[in-house]
Formats: sequence, structure tokens, C-alpha cells
Amino acid sequence: MSISTDHGDRSLRQAQGPGAASVAEPVEAADPHGADPHGADPHGADPHGADPHGADPHGDVSLDARELAAELAGGEDRATDPDVAAYAMRLGDDALILAQNLCGWIARAPELEEDVALGNIALDLLGHARSLLRYAGTYDGRTEDDLAYWRDERDFRSAWLFELPNGDFAHTIARQLLASAYLLELYRELAASSDPVLSAVAAKAEKEVDYHRDHAVQWTLRLAGGTEESRRRFLVGLDDTWPYLDELFRDELLHDRLEGIAVRPSTLRGRVDEVLAAVLAEEDVAVPAIPASSAGGREGRHHPALGPLLAEMQVLARRHPGATW
Repeated sequence: MSISTDHGDRSLRQAQGPGAASVAEPVEAADPHGADPHGADPHGADPHGADPHGADPHGDVSLDARELAAELAGGEDRATDPDVAAYAMRLGDDALILAQNLCGWIARAPELEEDVALGNIALDLLGHARSLLRYAGTYDGRTEDDLAYWRDERDFRSAWLFELPNGDFAHTIARQLLASAYLLELYRELAASSDPVLSAVAAKAEKEVDYHRDHAVQWTLRLAGGTEESRRRFLVGLDDTWPYLDELFRDELLHDRLEGIAVRPSTLRGRVDEVLAAVLAEEDVAVPAIPASSAGGREGRHHPALGPLLAEMQVLARRHPGATW
């Protein structure tokens, strides 16, 4: 299997991402007299006071009124089967927790481009989480915010791989390599789901996760093929992360009941292993021979790092319930 090893300049691609989020920005109205709204008023009025013609010298501030719901994949269809809702929640939790973890690198990454790249990857994952959790919540009348902010740790169903703390940059890249290799194969298969919402979410997510995997592959090759210290750190990160890969491929009774709708995890293992082995072989890194963890995130038994992560993520919503801004 051939994996791209282009080490060229990827700054624009990393900075923008394939689906960089569109954020509504304040729009400042032009001064009707053509003057700088922050400069001296042409009629001699205090530039920071009331405009003699009744207009705010700083202009009107307005926001894009587009409904956030329009950004969600899958439309307004509702989940009518509790198993479909449970499956969507598993996938949504994986994406949400990994997105929250990656946000921890913003303003802390080794270089400015990585602040932007990891932030954009986190935004992509947050978009996947929103679509999936919205769909899961329609079964019993909960919103995406209810599921993100008002469930306790034991009610989440994310896998441990996504819950692992960031560690150093090499640990994060090792986690991203395993996670994106799995997610890309998952969404490729899920795009053929007979459930129209899951299919639509997967079709959109596949294009974005393809970039996420490429980003992780490029950094894997740079770290493993870089200095002695970068290689050492990557190998440590890979060994620390590898035991949690196995949980992603465990079949459950839920998958038996969702034949044709959900993707059976065990069917993805061969392709993911093939991709990972090919990437690691590029820099003569051996596939780790480490026993699998007994992680049980799907049953509500989580990595110790999840509790503090949720506390940070949920504190504002819980401290100010019902607040809007």
C-alpha cells in the first residue's frame, strides 16, 4: 500500500483545512458621510459621543442571522429507533471529546500554523459531533447542547483513544494518526448506510477526515524521520497510545441489531492496520506489539482524563444555565 510522503510546504492547506469553519463576524456599518467612524467627526462632534445626526459614530453591529441548524448535515429528520440514536451518540461523543482535546493546543502548538491547523481539525470534528448528537437527541427530545453539557461522565459513550490527554505534541500526533485512520475508514463505510442522516453526515465527514489523516501522516513522518529526540518522543507516544486502538473494533449486540445501518467495527480492522503499517514502515518504525487495553468507554467506564475534560467543557453552561449571548 502506498502512502503519500510529500514533505513539501503545506502551510496553506494546514492553515485553512478542507472545511474550515465559517464564523460570523461583526460587520461595521459605513459612516454615511464617508468619514472614518473611529476618527474625528467631520462636523466637529466628539468622535466618541453621540453623532449630531443621530447615528452611532461607531456604526451598527450586526451578526450573520443564518440559523446554526443550517450547518448540520442530515437535515431535520428524527431518529425513531433507540438503537439508531444510541449509535449516533457513540459516534458523536467520539468526535466531541477529540475536538475538545485538540482545542487545548490552540496558542500552545509548536508553531503558529499548527495552532490554526489543529484548531480547524477540532472545528471539523465539532461539526460532526453537532450533527450526530442532534440526531441522537431527536429520539427523546434532547438537543445537542443537552447531550454535550448536561450528561455526566458515566453517560458518555466515547472510546478511550479519544479521551487520552494531549501529552506532548508527539503524543497528540500519535493519537491523531490512529484516530483519523480509523475515522476515515468508518465514514467511508457509513456513507453507504441505509439511514439517510447517518449517510449524509458520513459523506461530509469523510472529506474532512481525509485531510485529518493526511495531516497526521505528514507529521508522523517528520517526527519519526527527524531528529533523534523527535523520533524518540514519537515512539514513546505511539507505544502509549497503541493499546487503546483495539477498543474501536469491538463488535456489540447494537451492531447486530443495526445491520445495514451501522458499520460493524471488526470489519474495519484490516484496512486500518494496513494503513498504519504502511505509514510506519516509511520511517522504519515497527508496529507496536503491546497488549490491548481493557478500556470500556462504550459501557460508561472512562479514562481518568475524561472527568477533568468534561468539567472544563461544561462549566460555563452549568454555571449559567439558560444563558444566551
